[in-house]
Amino acid sequence: MSNDQYPKGLDGRQRDEDGRIREKRGDTLVKTLREEYGPGFAKGVRSDATLETVRERTGKSLSEILKGR
Repeated sequence: MSNDQYPKGLDGRQRDEDGRIREKRGDTLVKTLREEYGPGFAKGVRSDATLETVRERTGKSLSEILKGR
């Protein structure tokens, strides 16, 4: 099933069939996240690092990382 078949939330994030907001996968590259969240995402981290690496280094979830920007 393609992503465009799931309803989007008010914030534009994709939702699962049960309505929960989808989580970003840990193997998502920082480069990809910078395209979505802006060039200031995870400053000082290489673009080929993964979200899981950023989470481990900071001890924060993606939403906490985004709030801290």
